[in-house]
Amino acid sequence: MAKRRTVKGRWSKSDINRLKKLFPNNATARVAARLGRSVDTVKKKAYGMGLKKSQKYLRSLRRA
Repeated sequence: MAKRRTVKGRWSKSDINRLKKLFPNNATARVAARLGRSVDTVKKKAYGMGLKKSQKYLRSLRRA
């Protein structure tokens, strides 16, 4: 299985805006794939920015 190419280095303003938009309502792995970054990198950046999953998203996980 081929490894996905990940972006290294600084976060662009565009990437930060996409993270703010996508993170609350999507799985972290999905956000990471859309941004071309590792799951751990996305988790750390979101935590550092104070982003949290939305209540709606968290409720949807409990129903599954």
